[in-house]
Amino acid sequence: MTRRFSVGAEPGADGTHFRVWAPACQRASVVVRELEGERELGSHPLEREPSGHFSGLANGLRPGTLYGFRFDDDPKVYPDPASRFQPRGPHGASQVVDPAAYRFRCTDFPGPPERGQVIYELHVGTFTPEGTYAAATRELAELAKLGVTTLELMPLAEFPGEFGWGYDGVDLWAPSHLYGSPDDLKAFIDAAHAQKLSVILDVVYNHFGPAGCYFERFAPDFFTTRYANEWGKALNFDGPNTTAVREFFVDNARYWIDEYRFDGLRLDATQQIFDASERHVLGEIAMAVRRSAQAQGRRVFISAENESQDARVFRDAEQGGFGCDAGWNDDFQHTARVALTGRREAYYHDYTGSPQQLISAIKHGYLFQGQHYFQQGKRRGEPVLDVAAHRFVSYLENHDQVANSLAGKRLTELTSPSLLRAMTALWLLAPATPLLFQGQEFGASARFLFFADHDAELAPLVQRGRGEFLTQFPSIRPEHGITLDAPHERATFEACKLDWSERARNAGTYRLYQDLLALRRSDPAFAEQRGERLEAACLDERAFVLRFCCEQGDRLVVVNLGPDRVLDPAGEPLLAPPAGATWKLLLSSEDVKYDGSSYQSPYDDGKWTLTAESTHVLRAEAT
Repeated sequence: MTRRFSVGAEPGADGTHFRVWAPACQRASVVVRELEGERELGSHPLEREPSGHFSGLANGLRPGTLYGFRFDDDPKVYPDPASRFQPRGPHGASQVVDPAAYRFRCTDFPGPPERGQVIYELHVGTFTPEGTYAAATRELAELAKLGVTTLELMPLAEFPGEFGWGYDGVDLWAPSHLYGSPDDLKAFIDAAHAQKLSVILDVVYNHFGPAGCYFERFAPDFFTTRYANEWGKALNFDGPNTTAVREFFVDNARYWIDEYRFDGLRLDATQQIFDASERHVLGEIAMAVRRSAQAQGRRVFISAENESQDARVFRDAEQGGFGCDAGWNDDFQHTARVALTGRREAYYHDYTGSPQQLISAIKHGYLFQGQHYFQQGKRRGEPVLDVAAHRFVSYLENHDQVANSLAGKRLTELTSPSLLRAMTALWLLAPATPLLFQGQEFGASARFLFFADHDAELAPLVQRGRGEFLTQFPSIRPEHGITLDAPHERATFEACKLDWSERARNAGTYRLYQDLLALRRSDPAFAEQRGERLEAACLDERAFVLRFCCEQGDRLVVVNLGPDRVLDPAGEPLLAPPAGATWKLLLSSEDVKYDGSSYQSPYDDGKWTLTAESTHVLRAEAT
């Protein structure tokens, strides 16, 4: 039979074809398990290929069959490293899945557009009380109505325990059984497409989790000691016997696009994916994903996290780059957070929260493009001044930044409501592609802590490691009487679940997000996301102005992060209306309908008065 992917179990008319890479072994067989219990029902020997793969057709084996692999004389039966489903978790048997069992109803969804995206990051397990794909589906219509265009699901690959963030996945082809079946996930994506929502998947190709990963038993060449990885053994993308390793990850990326109809990927921590090959493996992944989507008449969106701010994120594979559409921009979040909280500790040290830093992050993306970075004691970043503004993903909150705050607090607890409203307006109207973190749109009180249900041996080690990481923040060191919520306790996980009744209780916050996203979508000055047509100037140490130049009329975004002030004199030419025009107010973050304290109109016959901690949006209109 013709295989669709290089590894895994693929059912066909005569049975199921299996293929696994086990170069360290001489013999391999498929062992069939009973659906309930662990009793073996039979085995099927596989043939060894010169590449170190073992393959063969097991006649009569149908979807739903539980199986594993036995190697050489080892009595243990191992789950398939390319298992499509692990109904009993990563240590249990794998299950044969029919990729055609679910029939997609929305078959003409084109995928995400190049511009105009609003991304919404969510963790399936905490997004709803039930923590399932099916439960998450009921919120899709409201997210679309809010103005979200793209859902970004935190990692789904099977991981150990009953809860976790997903970044310690070990079965990269198997969506976690904790959230539902593979067909449940497909139904969620299908329902999202029916609401005109794209869905992208956060994938972890830089390491495997510490428990439930069996690769070393039969394929030690999956790993390398040539590089130091922050979270375990580095993966072998450029050493001896690497062809099958690269093929495994390239095919995995393509699999999510082909079989689940995901609309793209978010590549986690790409600075920890080491590859000195002529063509970087991430470039191969991006190219394979795009070809798969194009074959189905769709386009995909690929974004990358890269802490070192490597310019390859934005370069094509032919230029040695990763070929991504966008890169996460921590620099904007960091300087915005300092502006909101005044804290410059740990990795916020190199950020001032000044108007100039905010302006530069909005216009140019990364703040550090090769300058010295004092927190790390070396240069950081590479020049990306030629990269369009919409190719940077900006955020005020995401899973990491919320969890790294004091006790997983949201920004609603860390700054004043008016200051947060002002910054939210600035962020959502800026030309970068915004990313919201679940519940942010209604001021969710649920914190987002680090949680991971590891076994009794690993749990204290993980908790200690998490505590050591957080000691870089002087404000949350143990000597201040602050204790870390135990990542392995279920109460830590449960505390992170959203309370959807807050959407109605915090109606002012929700209305602000609705109005800002509607303005971003409908007003051409904001919708076109043209950073090169944006002019900006500092007004003083806490106030600044952005002028969006547009054929349909200029727009002003006037931001005051300080106290009430009168601009006298107002000696900044960007504040002057075009000839024969005046400024008309479109939106104020301090409007009472957003739970603001009211505001004074900022512009009156050439005079400027700025309400404390506010953002005002104005449009040029002919007089």
